[in-house]
Amino acid sequence: MTDQDETKDLIRPYTIYVPQDEIDDLKQRITNTRWPDKEAVAAYWRDKYDWRRFEREANRYPQYTTRIDGLNIHFFHIHSREPGAQPILLTHGWPGSFVEFLKCIPLLVDPVTHGGRPDEAFHVVLPSLPGWGFTEAPKETGWDKKRTARALITLMEDRLSYNKWFAQGGDYGAAVTTLMAQMRPRGLVAIHLNLLFAIPQSLDNPTDEEEEALAAFRITQDEMCGWKWISSTRPQTIAYLLSDSAVGQAMWIYEKYEEWTDNVNNPEEALTLDEMLDNIGVHWFSRSAGSISRKMWEDRHFKFDVGLLELPIAVLVFEKDIFKHPKKWAEDNYPNMIHFHRTDKGKHFGAWERPEILVKDVREGFAKFRVSSITKTS
Repeated sequence: MTDQDETKDLIRPYTIYVPQDEIDDLKQRITNTRWPDKEAVAAYWRDKYDWRRFEREANRYPQYTTRIDGLNIHFFHIHSREPGAQPILLTHGWPGSFVEFLKCIPLLVDPVTHGGRPDEAFHVVLPSLPGWGFTEAPKETGWDKKRTARALITLMEDRLSYNKWFAQGGDYGAAVTTLMAQMRPRGLVAIHLNLLFAIPQSLDNPTDEEEEALAAFRITQDEMCGWKWISSTRPQTIAYLLSDSAVGQAMWIYEKYEEWTDNVNNPEEALTLDEMLDNIGVHWFSRSAGSISRKMWEDRHFKFDVGLLELPIAVLVFEKDIFKHPKKWAEDNYPNMIHFHRTDKGKHFGAWERPEILVKDVREGFAKFRVSSITKTS
């Protein structure tokens, strides 16, 4: 592909639409499932859930695609009406998608209506990661976290021409956001994370808080990461299973709603069933199972060198999250940490479960950088 091909029609409008025959196929697959135990979630998905409702809700926000490094990247781009609004890149994780951040959009672009001030407004850029959702799946190896980070920098600075911008991420998105900060792109001012890549400098005499954090880490690694080991070692095997079985794909993700949301034996205490199926539907209709597993394979040996991170960083810790990082670990690993806050509400899907808490913390974390010299594209 030539440079001219890569940049032709740089940004194109996009609308989410799944053909009706694919929706009918989904319902038929659910009907034909051979069950180990009957699942009420699948019956609701087939009989009551409305994908068209989700399309209408998502398509309220402007979406586009642009070709970067050989892939068509899907992204939302929502401008605030506030004159001093600043750009923020939101990067999702697994098993989420852009769906995780949809409830954050109105809070960020219209803060006055949602308990904030006009000078706390953001223009929102919300991409689907390569191989996720409606972004094209890579057809070659090499699309690890670093290459993904470079692609998102290109989106913000070359395609959208922002000369000052912020970034937020959790889960896989936190990894990509951290890497962008390490790369020090010219326009990235500061980052906000709700998952850290911080290790203790010493554990000779761990505090009670550190012991609790280590215990949580061991439980997560030993009991909650089966998906990771099979995805990162046998990606094509799991791709065949999840791509052919709608119920298999749904339960692969629904399990994490049960374990990783703030609930007591019922994930609907944290998210509605429709919200959970919105995200599952994005995975199913975009046929993302294989490409996401291959990304996990790409990153199977990846390790962070957090000592390189000197960019200002704001941190929000959801105390019930599957990883619990003491403040001392963050201080040891992030020499320019400008904000640290804990909350006992919400869990791993912080932006989705508690958008008001995450957005409030983003506002507070970036408050010192409110400036007027932000370039906004049309």
